[in-house]
Amino acid sequence: MHLHQPPWRGRAVWAAAAFTVSALLTAPLSTAAAADADAAPSPKVDSALLNAVDGGGQASFFVVLKDQADLSAAKKKQSHAAKAKSAFSELRSHAKTSQKSLNTFLDKEKVGHQDYWIANAVQVTGDQALVDRLAKRPDVARIVKEQTYRLDETESKVSAATGGTAADDAPEWGVKDIKADQVWSQYEDRGEGIVIANVDSGVQYNHPDLVANYRGNNGDGSFSHDYNFYDPTGNCAADGTPCDNNGHGTHTMGTMVGKGGVGVAPNAKWIAAKGCESDECSDEYLLKAGQWILAPTDHTGQNPRPELAPNIVNNSWGGGDTTFYQDIVEAWNSAGIFEAFAAGNDGDGATCSTAHAPGSQAPAYGVGAYDVNGKIADFSGFGPSLVDNSMKPNISAPGVDVRSTWPGSSYMVESGTSMATPHVAGAVALLWSAAPSLIGKIDETRALLNQGASDVDDTHCGGTAGMNNVWGEGKLDILSSIDKAPHIAATITGRATDKATGTALAGVTVSATTDGTTRSVTTGGDGTYRLTLAAGTYDFSYSGYGYATGSDNDVTVAESQSLTRDFTLDAVPQHAVSGTVLDVTGKPLAKATVAVEGTPVPAVTTDATGRFTLPRVSEGAFTLTTTPPVPVRCNGVDSTELTIDADKTVNVRLPARSDAYGNSCTPGTYAWIAGSTKVAVSGDEDAKNIALPFPVKFYGASYTSAAVTTNGLINFLAPRVGDYVNTALPAAAKPDGIVAPFWDDLVLDNKSSVQTATTGKTGKRTFAIVWNKALFADGGTDRVTFEAVFEEATGAITFQYKTVPGNGGKATVGIENQTGTDALQYSFNQTVLTNGSAIRIAQGAK
Repeated sequence: MHLHQPPWRGRAVWAAAAFTVSALLTAPLSTAAAADADAAPSPKVDSALLNAVDGGGQASFFVVLKDQADLSAAKKKQSHAAKAKSAFSELRSHAKTSQKSLNTFLDKEKVGHQDYWIANAVQVTGDQALVDRLAKRPDVARIVKEQTYRLDETESKVSAATGGTAADDAPEWGVKDIKADQVWSQYEDRGEGIVIANVDSGVQYNHPDLVANYRGNNGDGSFSHDYNFYDPTGNCAADGTPCDNNGHGTHTMGTMVGKGGVGVAPNAKWIAAKGCESDECSDEYLLKAGQWILAPTDHTGQNPRPELAPNIVNNSWGGGDTTFYQDIVEAWNSAGIFEAFAAGNDGDGATCSTAHAPGSQAPAYGVGAYDVNGKIADFSGFGPSLVDNSMKPNISAPGVDVRSTWPGSSYMVESGTSMATPHVAGAVALLWSAAPSLIGKIDETRALLNQGASDVDDTHCGGTAGMNNVWGEGKLDILSSIDKAPHIAATITGRATDKATGTALAGVTVSATTDGTTRSVTTGGDGTYRLTLAAGTYDFSYSGYGYATGSDNDVTVAESQSLTRDFTLDAVPQHAVSGTVLDVTGKPLAKATVAVEGTPVPAVTTDATGRFTLPRVSEGAFTLTTTPPVPVRCNGVDSTELTIDADKTVNVRLPARSDAYGNSCTPGTYAWIAGSTKVAVSGDEDAKNIALPFPVKFYGASYTSAAVTTNGLINFLAPRVGDYVNTALPAAAKPDGIVAPFWDDLVLDNKSSVQTATTGKTGKRTFAIVWNKALFADGGTDRVTFEAVFEEATGAITFQYKTVPGNGGKATVGIENQTGTDALQYSFNQTVLTNGSAIRIAQGAK
């Protein structure tokens, strides 16, 4: 595995040149000198981690396994979908098998862990003793400390661009310099049928220059974000709606696919993974983003579908001189996903070997930057690579004073190799759209980019006029590359119209599928479309809301064939849809939101009796999504498949809300259990380990002891104190591995106590941990009495509330896993608890 540093926003990031998790995996690792050889630290452990755990400290780190997946079979597959499916299957199954022994050990030691399949690594938190034990394992290759990096200011002074969207015939200087505009006119190619992605800070999906070709745009005013945007950081909306709280990602996406002259391939589709929280990027999120690119998931990170992987991924980030992220790069390449990486902004216009990883690694396609006058940017990273002595960068592209899209539906001018790299990614979209026989062929594509580039003779860092460590192969010229490409694609054009009226139909999706791979375009305002395809036999489908789906199957297209396929669609009738929404207990639920996903039908809310009536809905198969109002309590989101062929009455009962692991909650039956055995905790901040009368399984690990704190927490990992500020769950910060019946800042005085009680016979016992009359630490006189009850037979946990002044308005209620990445939160600072109530959390099935 090879991990990394955050997106490059300028020279300061590169100057820091900090190592990331994977970067350290194959880099030389320092060890402390010791007279006694037996006392020397293991060479498997990086020095940063040794320093972090020295003196009893704890740190989060990655355990990288020796055994790596064999991706040769994926490379031999022909179609994009087949390559991605094969790579995903091999990586995931290999990781599951090879990580089993390590995870069994971690579970036995009560150590929470997060597993990654794309790099065969496991993330844990622990101390020196744990590090030493893991280093002795024969299946472990490296143990490296987790890193977090900041996004610093850009190289040039950022200024807001004036004016609105430019006309399509007035491309930005960089778009024109690489001759993308000439590709548009000479080849009628703007990236149709290609899907491009970035790993960055997110994207403003509804920016006027980006919204039309967002793959999640259904073409009728509605959006489907599952499989099209992923935010592992949790900074965007919980429903998966894309966001960009930095700007960097919106800028790079605009350069790739933006309308109005800002983008190189303005008709390519785009998706995105938010690998950076904002101005910081953590290894955990970058790894999750890397996995998502190969196998996109729904917005919760579940149900992967590798056949929906993008064709191209842009990476305008990096740092350090290591093999960080190299395994991910090679996995993408094996799946036929072209990757472009920035070479970095640590140059000074003269010094050699200033390019940084991953862009400076031999397997990656690294990009340098030049300005409008054709001069190499003074910040652009030069080779040779300090990682492997390879010639870097591979190619150079416009990267100084680049105008592109920016959050707030605005525009910005920025500089950096971050800005040059999306020019290359967009250029590949043009190349693959014009010559679809090249899709997924990484080596052939790189060769054409290299052959088309304009040589620049600067050998002061080594190389030749044709390939050197300043410019790489030279200045990107995508027109020349496409001129040299095999022009054997069939061209399909046509127009969509309403069968009854002859009216042109805009926003209709035209898809062509062969061997599991689908290429699609959307009809323009005049109903026309254009799609290039490699020779073969395809199934065509035509779909748009309000119309019956059309199809043409077994359509054979030959090399270089021009084929016109106009089509008409029949408008379908509309029907009334109404119904009632019930909560998880079966009672009518007011203010729930009911929506027909993927349609322009406005969402509605239920009335006081739980009733709703939607505007008339066109015939077809849809998903009816019902979302509970805030506070949601134990009500989950319901997704019901709905076929509209007549007026419909739909009764929806919301499911129990659950976390990713499968734990779920429902209102419980209140049956108070009085405590009998006192736990020795008291005062403002105190914690005590207690033995459990039977093993308790929690997120897959079994525990026979737990720590009880004064602040209403049960911690399975450590007897922590000082957690008096409650947070929402899950949270990256500690504590982790917790049961929180009532997490608040509490004090146990001489009128308060914590007690336990065990009831029932072996096999059907319950174990209660009871907080009696705990005082709020706000200077008042209010006291709260509550308990957590563990069931031996079912593994369920029930929270019971005897007296709750303030109704939990300042407390967190729920459970969180051992790595702080999954949780079932009932409430956070919400007045939802009542005297004599109970909440039951059922054990997950995973």
